[in-house]
Amino acid sequence: MSLAALLVLADGRFPAGGHAHSGGAEAACKAGRIHDAATLEDFCRGRLHTAGLTAAALAAAAALGLDPAVLDAAADARTPSPALRTAARRLGRQLLRAARATWPDPGLERLAAAFPRGAHQPVVLGLTARAAGLGPLDAAHVAAYESVGGPATATVRLLGLDPFEASGVLARLAPELDAVAARAAEAGRRALLDGPEALPAASSPLLEIAAEVHAGWPVRLFAS
Repeated sequence: MSLAALLVLADGRFPAGGHAHSGGAEAACKAGRIHDAATLEDFCRGRLHTAGLTAAALAAAAALGLDPAVLDAAADARTPSPALRTAARRLGRQLLRAARATWPDPGLERLAAAFPRGAHQPVVLGLTARAAGLGPLDAAHVAAYESVGGPATATVRLLGLDPFEASGVLARLAPELDAVAARAAEAGRRALLDGPEALPAASSPLLEIAAEVHAGWPVRLFAS
């Protein structure tokens, strides 16, 4: 494992396209569900334990070497919203482009050939972590952090929230991030033996519904 590689992959400045997506925060802000640091923390906590857990487990399984085509189908099944499936594939395509330039690897080349329109982002993330010499827990940590870091950053732009408050939200969630990542990595290891059915499928219907509403807006700051 390379700690430096983990930092590069988790860095918000890594050109993987995440800055253009709010993780549902834009719709939540407009609906009034996020309006200050406390409600941002509630939103991020809910997202971490649902979409975040699912993404982290998919990433961990991919980092362990589970068939990416099988995992991509599992990700599709766990993403009811067409808008979120589209966003996940766009993010996956952008991450794969950055990963191939940063950590050239035959596994990434095979993934690009198999999914020219993009695989789900957590699957790409797991293979990227593997190419960078990282393990399943590392991949799970990055996915879990992305699930809350994106909304926190977006809320600073959407509401003018004090960035110090947003950072405080992420710091308070750190123990839960560790727990979710550990749970996801264990699920990835079980999936090696029992198949993708062993991966969590935690649902967040409000996120799915809000994503469909958001996709229909004629004007929006974020892609999702």
